[in-house]
Amino acid sequence: MRAVVQRVREASVRVGGEVVSQIGPGLLVLLGIEASDSGEDIDWLAKKIANLRIFNDREGVMNRSVRDTAGEVIVVSQFTLMAATRKGNRPSYIRAARPEVAIPLYQEFIDRLESLLGKEVGTGAFGADMKVALLNDGPVTIWIDTKNRE
Repeated sequence: MRAVVQRVREASVRVGGEVVSQIGPGLLVLLGIEASDSGEDIDWLAKKIANLRIFNDREGVMNRSVRDTAGEVIVVSQFTLMAATRKGNRPSYIRAARPEVAIPLYQEFIDRLESLLGKEVGTGAFGADMKVALLNDGPVTIWIDTKNRE
């Protein structure tokens, strides 16, 4: 799994002109799933995101998590995060999981994150043409790959 985590002042997802998710301060998580991902990847990534200390404390130091701040979260599926660009100029998405594999893993990830946060997590619409709007706070943007746990 790959995730791009962005600290936001606000974010929203529209599908067909209709807002399907909207949050205030918190995290926008773009999530890419590959066929080899498992429950271990889901558990590790959900814990990492829930506890990632990228919000400022009273001294202005990034020392608080989205849990600490009671922030909101939107998770948007994005198969293009699995792009391979090594050869040529046209990205290959061969590593991206097919919908029959990705959808259950996506939902399991959301369920796990909701359990860790103790609140509902907003989502996009899997496979839909989504318009994602955000006001990045900082900007703070973190890339996480469960296969390369740095």
